[in-house]
Amino acid sequence: MRSTKHLQKSCTGRFRPSNSVRKMWCMPASKVYFTDFRCRIGVSQLDKLRKLLEQSEFSQIDFDGKFVAIKLHFGELGNLSFLRANYAKVVADFIKERGGKPFITDCNTLYVGSRKNALEHMDTAYLNGYSPFSTGCHVIIADGLKGSDDIEVPVAGGEYCKTARIGRAVMDADIVISLAHFKGHEEAGFGGALKNIGMGCGSRAGKMAMHADGKPYVETDLCVGCGACAKICAHNGPQIENKKCRIDQNNCVGCGRCIAVCPKDAIHPTFQASVRLLNCKIAEYAKAVLDGRPSYCINIVRDVSPNCDCHPENDVPIVPDVGMFASADPVALDLACAEAINRQPVLPNSAITDLKHEHDCDRFHAAHDNTHWQDLIEHGKKLGIGQDTYELVTIR
Repeated sequence: MRSTKHLQKSCTGRFRPSNSVRKMWCMPASKVYFTDFRCRIGVSQLDKLRKLLEQSEFSQIDFDGKFVAIKLHFGELGNLSFLRANYAKVVADFIKERGGKPFITDCNTLYVGSRKNALEHMDTAYLNGYSPFSTGCHVIIADGLKGSDDIEVPVAGGEYCKTARIGRAVMDADIVISLAHFKGHEEAGFGGALKNIGMGCGSRAGKMAMHADGKPYVETDLCVGCGACAKICAHNGPQIENKKCRIDQNNCVGCGRCIAVCPKDAIHPTFQASVRLLNCKIAEYAKAVLDGRPSYCINIVRDVSPNCDCHPENDVPIVPDVGMFASADPVALDLACAEAINRQPVLPNSAITDLKHEHDCDRFHAAHDNTHWQDLIEHGKKLGIGQDTYELVTIR
């Protein structure tokens, strides 16, 4: 048994081997590239992002003639902490210069909001600045009009998901690029590359499977008994009785299609999965998306709000802006970003100070003390998606 005296305790609450011990154990370390937001006169953040791409493994990917899915989050209407479209344009232009065919993409949401079907989703993308004119490439909603255009993909080594329901356009792409706003999350702890890929590429049925093993339910006060849900269902789940819908739990398979078609937003998902189970399922869905083709991940650590960009609002950041990170290893990338954030001071008048949790050096746990993001990292490593050791390469 190895002594822990050679281990350094990080602010994540985990013990990590020092650099000398990693060499002694011959542990593989993934490269994570980093540049901060400091800009001298004449050099913009977008210039620094391009330099990050040029000097990382991103520049070694063969894009020529390939369809490239740039997976990102367009932001919910009302939210202002999502990434600006300018970042996506830098990535798209870089790919096009090398002969690639990029498109920016996301899947429809499970919950009711401004992105629950492709039409509203694209309206939201355009209103939030993501258009072919601002990004240089088209917007494609990966799981189609109603969130039902998906592919069932095997999950190699999956413990909780043997298959994953992934948006068809993502699986049709030759290369997948994750461009994520790194921020807090009220269930997963944080949202970074793994969540952007795993949860974000899941279709409506996939998101249902990750969030719960349960079935949707009907808010009867809103239901008008129109029967749209019954018509879309292939399993006789929604049943109309006395001009109201009820979901037959024995027939329902949890695909979530009824949620999409309800004109009154009366059908809702159940969110029953524990935070640990949710993170493990996110990792398994990310595994399904990434297996068997080139991929790369970029995390932008700025405006680190305590909650997901799925909210129609955003709270003030909990820590100062850090910088831009990139890696071929999404596990190492997310870990590097989390540890960088945990080294930052807590900003005053934020969610963490409201809770009087400034003493908690895990900033994500301080914002949401029911979360445990380490499960995502550990399960991602177990699945072989990446490593929890990394070499940080700083690009000036």
